[in-house]
Amino acid sequence: MRTRAAIGAVAAAAFATVLVNAPGAAAEADPPGCGKEYFCAYSGENQTGRLVLKTKGNWSGSVAFRSAFNNGVRFPGADHVDVTYTVDGGTETACLHYNPGPGAYKANAVAGTRVVKVVWRGECA
Repeated sequence: MRTRAAIGAVAAAAFATVLVNAPGAAAEADPPGCGKEYFCAYSGENQTGRLVLKTKGNWSGSVAFRSAFNNGVRFPGADHVDVTYTVDGGTETACLHYNPGPGAYKANAVAGTRVVKVVWRGECA
């Protein structure tokens, strides 16, 4: 049990949210190569480096990444994304709201983190 908790803590820290906007905030500009309606992942922190994943629908695979951005648009029931990722042998899922929030819509990850699944969904719980 102790090992599982430690892996969960490491994985949660690996995908640390870097920005949470207040309700009613203006949308942030589209990150490089990531137009509206897409979820994107990048090789560098803060949506820099190479675009390594761009998807308008659900996706699964395995891609190393350092940052993610949900540039979705308001669409009740399908505008947030569950991002499943692996790091240090653990698997976690984080929900990202669409830009501009409210809530986290972008995040950075530690080196060695891989996104393995993206699923579009309704509100984050």
